[in-house]
Amino acid sequence: MTKMKDGFKIKGSFNAVLRHKDGSVEVRRKDNLILNGGFDFICDAIANSSRGGVMGYTAVGTGTTAVAATQTGLVSELTRLAATYAHTTGTKVFTLSTYFAAGVATGAITEAGICNASSSGTFLDRVVFDVINKAADDELTTNFQFTLS
Repeated sequence: MTKMKDGFKIKGSFNAVLRHKDGSVEVRRKDNLILNGGFDFICDAIANSSRGGVMGYTAVGTGTTAVAATQTGLVSELTRLAATYAHTTGTKVFTLSTYFAAGVATGAITEAGICNASSSGTFLDRVVFDVINKAADDELTTNFQFTLS
């Protein structure tokens, strides 16, 4: 008799592109951690008809505390905006992308995460990275990619 093993995994990665007014570009890429609350959200999304709203927002902040699965949000949130969801049917990958225009989320950005509300809510993940110094005239695009297996 052959034993079969079935498992479910989700892997997240973060990519940020900062465009300065002078045309120069900075890029950050780092794997992120799915938080315990994010796993609870996934479980509820599969079978609980009273789950919260979809994971449709990107939050950025200035916190530098190391990521831990027990965290429930960013350490020092600066702002959050609606994210654009993309998924190709038949694949196991989806992305959430957000554009932070000039004058929005200005500061020394060092953390980001995906959440399900315009304020408060549940966070799926969190990532901490080398500082992105976003000046008032800079533009930032974030892309969170999640791969299921």
